[in-house]
Parts: sequence; structure tokens; C-alpha cells
Amino acid sequence: MGMWVSLDALWEIPAEKRIFGAVLLFSWTVYLWETFLAQRQRRIYKTTTHVPPELGQIMDSETFEKSRLYQLDKSTFSFWSGLYSEIEGTLILLFGGIPYLWRLSGRFCGYAGFGPEYEITQSLVFLLLATLFSALTGLPWSLYNTFVIEEKHGFNQQTLGFFMKDAIKKFVVTQCILLPVSSLLLYIIKIGGDYFFIYAWLFTLVVSLVLVTIYADYIAPLFDKFTPLPEGKLKEEIEVMAKSIDFPLTKVYVVEGSKRSSHSNAYFYGFFKNKRIVLFDTLLEEYSVLNKDIQEDSGMEPRNEEEGNSEEIKAKVKNKKQGCKNEEVLAVLGHELGHWKLGHTVKNIIISQMNSFLCFFLFAVLIGRKELFAAFGFYDSQPTLIGLLIIFQFIFSPYNEVLSFCLTVLSRRFEFQADAFAKKLGKAKDLYSALIKLNKDNLGFPVSDWLFSMWHYSHPPLLERLQALKSMKQH
Repeated sequence: MGMWVSLDALWEIPAEKRIFGAVLLFSWTVYLWETFLAQRQRRIYKTTTHVPPELGQIMDSETFEKSRLYQLDKSTFSFWSGLYSEIEGTLILLFGGIPYLWRLSGRFCGYAGFGPEYEITQSLVFLLLATLFSALTGLPWSLYNTFVIEEKHGFNQQTLGFFMKDAIKKFVVTQCILLPVSSLLLYIIKIGGDYFFIYAWLFTLVVSLVLVTIYADYIAPLFDKFTPLPEGKLKEEIEVMAKSIDFPLTKVYVVEGSKRSSHSNAYFYGFFKNKRIVLFDTLLEEYSVLNKDIQEDSGMEPRNEEEGNSEEIKAKVKNKKQGCKNEEVLAVLGHELGHWKLGHTVKNIIISQMNSFLCFFLFAVLIGRKELFAAFGFYDSQPTLIGLLIIFQFIFSPYNEVLSFCLTVLSRRFEFQADAFAKKLGKAKDLYSALIKLNKDNLGFPVSDWLFSMWHYSHPPLLERLQALKSMKQH
């Protein structure tokens, strides 16, 4: 009886209060779930202080300890930045930060002679102020992560000047894309009539395809230096491998990733018959700036130097990031090209666009509900941009969590398939050693809590990948 009374009382609460309460409750539920998972993983970092027997051949105890301490520091940082983010988000909602920023944007527009009928102009000012606020509150965390954690563990290669210049450049480039795209999207929603959600979806599809096409040629070079991979054995072998699986390769680039970090990576991009491969210089043993430093140091050493000095250089060589040999780089690329050949890229685009269409359709259904706006402090007006923000960020958050988990599971499956593809190309042995090297170079910790890894890892844990490769490794 008491339960029914409390349910009745709940339904007597105005709809906008129920919506607001549900949004806050869900946000904190997700936060507590993530914190619970992180604590489970943190316990593993703290208690697994010795290399487990099954990893004996894969990782030496020194690297194991380094990676343990690195991940422990990252975990602590994650906890505090996550807590700050959740509290900040809650305070913005509780104290009406969103309607306040909207009114402030209106005031700025008023000073410039634009009245309330210029909703799109006001929306752009709102976006500019919101992204500026986000960039400024995120800056101390980003600085700490780069210059304390990454620096302490030997990954950071940036100076403070480079970092700040980079941050300003990122902000400006983001605005140059965000503001024109947003104004066009809002205009389409305004004039689109009953079927505006179809036009809005088609517009975002075209924008995402254009951005993918121009990103590596026009946007990425604003931040990093790209140079064509010089003629030689590695380039020839990459071209032969691409041709053997009909990958329409047009160019291979090396990106100077070592300017900002010693983490390594490789990817491909482009549509149809115009594919390019990008390799980070930190991935390539013969390109790595760090390896060049070692050669210079060992080259400077006189022959009759004391034993201690040569020991120091040996230690330096041992501790430096090593990158991968050519055969291993080819194996990593075999894996990446496997994603293309097996249609993983296309499948991901299709899933993303189906999701986007569904979201716009549901947005069209919900945008007329005034109680959604009232829940977030908008009683007199229902601006389109605010509707997008409320519905996509808050109302869809339970759906987004479920979708994100499903995509993580799918991504792990794709990774196993791409490994198996590299094995078919005869690269199992080289991929096996490349994965070990990359894990070591990036200080990945090879032991994980099953629940944490299931929820978060888009790539299978190292040991699982190695075991799968071992069972199919050619002798």
C-alpha cells in the first residue's frame, strides 16, 4: 500500500521535475558504475606486483613494474578528473548554467544589434562560449596529464609553448568547423518541414564524409608534419602487400608524432580508389628519434672509456622505446588492412549512420515536448540548439551507454578477425612480436579485471590476442 502511495506521489511531481531528476540520477548511476569498475582495475594494479607465470616470456619484471606504476598514476588521475567532471556537470544543471549561458549569448547578440529573432546567431555565440568554458576548465587537467604523468613516465615530448600553441590551434580549427556546420544544421531543421530529420541526417552524413576525406590532407598537417615514406625496402613491401589484397594504395606517409609523444600508432584513410597509409615515426625502429639519440650517445663513447659509462649506455639502450622492425611494421599493417578487407570500416560507418538516423527521428518526435525544455530551465522559449543538446546529450544517455557497450564488444571481435587476417598473410609470428613490443613501448599493463576490460576495452587484452595468434602461428 505504502509503495502505491509513494508512486502516486511521484506522479504528482510535475513532469519537468521528474525528467530533471531522472537525468541527474542516471548520470550519477553511470559515474558510480564506472568508479566501481575503475576501483576493481586499480586493485589489480596495486596487488599484481610480480610478472604472472604465463607472461614470463613476454615481459621482463622491470617493464612490468614501469607499466604498473604508469597505469596506477593514470588511474588516480582518471578518478579525480572524473569526479570533478561529474560535480561540474551536476552544478551546471542544478544552478541553471545552460539557460544562463543562453541568456548571456542573447545579451552579446543584443549588443551587436541582433534581436531574439536571430536564433541561429545566438546559438553560435552560445556554442562559442560553451566550448570556450569547456576548453578553459579542461586545460589544467590536460596540463597535469601531459607535464606531470606523461612526463614522469617518459612519454611527453612537448614544451609548454608547443602545448599552448597546439591547444589554441585546436580551438580555432574546431570553431571553424563547428560554427558553420551548426548554423547550416539549425537552418535545415528550421526550414525542413515535417521531414526535416531526413534532411538533417543527410547533411550530417555528407559533413562526416567530407571531414574524413579532408582530415588527413588539410586538417592533420596543421598540427603534425607528414612526409612521404622514402623509397626503399619497407615502402616496396608495403606496396606489394597492398596489391596482393587489392588495397588501392596511393601514398604512404610518416607522421612526426615524436614531437608531442613517444606513443606509437598507424592508420589508413581515404575513400574509394584513393587510400593512404600513415605510420607514426615512433612505430618505425629506423625512424624513431629516440633510437637516433641512442645511436648518437653510443657513437660518442670512446673505446677506452670506463666500464661504468658503457653500462650506462647499455641501460639507456634497454630503456629507450624501440619501435618495430620492418617485418613487424608490415604485420601491424596487415592487421590494419584486414579491417578494410573484412569490411569493418564500412560496417562501422553503416552502424554509425543508422544510429544517427534513429537519433534524428526520435529528436523529431520529442522536439515539440515543452516539458523537456522546462526541465532544464527553458520555460518561455524552445531554441532548436538547446533541444539538440537536451535530447542528444541527456535524454539519449541511457541508449548511448548501451550502444557504446555493444560497439566495444563488436570492436573486440573485429580486432580478433583482423589478427586472423594478418595470420592468413603469413604475418602471425611478426604480429606476435610486434604486439609485445608495442605493449612494452606504450607501457600497457597486461593484467586486467574481467569486468573492467569487458566494459572498456575496444581491443582484446594482450594475452588473449597472443594466445589466439599462438594457436595459429606458423612454424
